[in-house]
This record gives sequence, C-alpha cells and structure tokens, in this order.
Amino acid sequence: MQNDRVIEKIKNGLIVSCQALDDEAMYSKTGGVMPLFAIAAQRAGACGIRANSVRDIMEIKEVIDLPIIGIIKKVYPDSCVFISATMEEIDSLVKAGVEIVALDATLRKRPDGSIINEFFQEVRKKYPNQLFMADCATLEEGLNAAELGFDFIGTTLSGYTEESKDASMPNFELVKEIVKNTNVPVIAEGCIIEPTQAKKMLEIGAHSVVVGGAITRPQQIAERFVEEIKKV
Repeated sequence: MQNDRVIEKIKNGLIVSCQALDDEAMYSKTGGVMPLFAIAAQRAGACGIRANSVRDIMEIKEVIDLPIIGIIKKVYPDSCVFISATMEEIDSLVKAGVEIVALDATLRKRPDGSIINEFFQEVRKKYPNQLFMADCATLEEGLNAAELGFDFIGTTLSGYTEESKDASMPNFELVKEIVKNTNVPVIAEGCIIEPTQAKKMLEIGAHSVVVGGAITRPQQIAERFVEEIKKV
C-alpha cells in the first residue's frame, strides 16, 4: 500500500493494538492468538492494527489486509528505551513489511548511548521511503519528532516516563498542543478506555486513535470491573 493511501486509510479511524507480553494470559508461545484479535478488530471496522514482534505481525498479515503499525519490544540493560530501540529492530520491522514502523522517540538515551536525533537520522537515511511513527511522552518530544521528519507523532508513552508521570490520562492536552504546534498527523494513544474518549481525541484534532488494553487485554478489563464492584 502506498504511503499516501496508508495515511488516508487510517484518518479519523480506530487502530486496535493487538499485543500480549509473555507474562499475560493471552500470550501464546506457539502464536495464533493475536491474529484472532486482529480479525475481530477488522470486522468491527478498525482502520489499522498495532502489533508487537515479527511473529505476531506476520501471523496478522496472513488474515487481515489493514495497515499495521509494527513495533518490537525488547528490554536492554542500562536503558529505559525498549520500543524498537535499535537498528536491529528497525531492520526486522521493515523486512516484515509493516506499513508504519513505530519507535521510542523520547529524549532518553538509547541502548547504544545515542539519542533520538542521532538515531533517527541514521534510520531515515537507511529507509527514506518507510513511514515512521514517533512514540512520545511530552510536547517537547513531539515537536522534536516533527523537526526530525517523522511521519506521525504518537502520544504512546505519555504517563509512562519519568518526565510525564504526573500527566493526566488520557492526555487530551498533549494531543491538542501537538496538533496546534505541528502539521504532522498525531496518533492519540495511551489509556483511552472509553469510546467517548476516542471520539474526543478526534474532535480535538487527532488523525487517528489507538486503543489496546480496553479491547484486547481481558485481564485489564476484568480488573476494572472487579475494582468497581469492590466499592459496593
């Protein structure tokens, strides 16, 4: 799918994050689970999928024809950056054929000691025609990502970094400010658990909205019910 078509395809739509880490109930060592979530998302009218790991991405690509935002989560010692942190992950995602590669675009040091400005310059030089999404946590990071030439700015990491730990979630204000100060499409993501919240993100200017846990993490959904029932 051509880049312009991908950008238009996901405009004003829902992107469903289909992920499960190895300590979660929906994780399977043999695979086969995330494609089912992706099929359900497509049937519901989702415009795209966000997926973690080459295995899940390839399995999902076999059963749906929606654009995929691909990431690889890998923990490295001495670095807080774990979303598509090195060129190795970028290479693997591009090879897997994802329409959009997402990576941590915070200002924190990466596993090799570089910062996003240095790293993304190398990435863009190597893959000039690939669409890239910047996973950010703050306005400063979002504006920096726009200057670097990212194709999308995501609010994915807001509330999950030291610099953004006190942010009100979901972070409507961050989305509003990035939209106001850049011309780069903003993908709202992070703690969006109600349809009305997703709708509001689009109303304030988001290009599209990513929802994960509220749709594809049954344990988190059940926990919210349990916690509310305990108040009775």
